[in-house]
Amino acid sequence: MSSEELGTRPARSRPRRGGRDGAGEFRALARNRLIESRLTPNAISLTGFVLNLVAAVLILEEHFVLAAVAFIVGSVMDTLDGRYSRMSGKGTQFGAFLDSTLDRVEEGIVLAAVATYYAKQGEQTVVGATVLAVVGSYMVSYTRARAEALGVECKVGIASRAVRVVILSAGLVFAAGEIVDDLDLLEPAIYGVAALTIFTTLQRVLHVRRQLVRASDEM
Repeated sequence: MSSEELGTRPARSRPRRGGRDGAGEFRALARNRLIESRLTPNAISLTGFVLNLVAAVLILEEHFVLAAVAFIVGSVMDTLDGRYSRMSGKGTQFGAFLDSTLDRVEEGIVLAAVATYYAKQGEQTVVGATVLAVVGSYMVSYTRARAEALGVECKVGIASRAVRVVILSAGLVFAAGEIVDDLDLLEPAIYGVAALTIFTTLQRVLHVRRQLVRASDEM
């Protein structure tokens, strides 16, 4: 018998809550469209590289706020390429190698531009600190890569890539009084990156030593 013959109302479907479900469907659709597109992780990596080159040029031209914008967007692209690679399944071993290589080159280029700017100002102490920041940044990455080659996970330390980007971005935004008169945070940012990267390198060296000694004792 029908529901009307039984004297009962037919079940009504509950209205969908458009907020969360709609947003989830939109994200899924956008993600699928992106994966199906011709966009590759390498293209994202190269875009980030170009933006960091633009940031370096803008630093040399002393357009620090615009340089900060290019540097921030370029750095965001550096984080997206790996995520997109995993999400889309388009990643390759060469792509991972290219991503890591460009990350190091980009950071070196931007800091080299900062060193050149201070060299023009005759600020030799800051130039030296910038060189230390470059060396420290490379060592933070190298110690992790070398540790992982030895089978030791090495993510300890405070001066990760993200932390360095935040510090340098803040320094560029508030450099040379471009936004706030008589406020220049670029020099302190350089000192901070130099000190934190050297400290993080030491942290990682000690961490790897402890892990290798522990593994040796357990054998």
